[in-house]
Amino acid sequence: KSVRGPRTAGKYLKTNGLKVLAALDAVAAAHKATPAQVALAWLMSRKGLTAPIASATTPEQLEELLGAVKLSLTAADIAALDDASA
Repeated sequence: KSVRGPRTAGKYLKTNGLKVLAALDAVAAAHKATPAQVALAWLMSRKGLTAPIASATTPEQLEELLGAVKLSLTAADIAALDDASA
């Protein structure tokens, strides 16, 4: 289910997208983090990517997103996420 509607869900929630979501969930569980925190930490770990863009509309969402800065992904975490997204 997508908050943006069935058209968006149909476009991204296919086999590849579901593999990425599963990897995000697994890494998040291992770090006691949220998938959003893992996704941002993963983006911040990529060389050449200087500013991942995220949006928060509530203080709680902002606090969650800021948790990504404290998250240290292992090489195995990054490899699992990279493999899932390939």
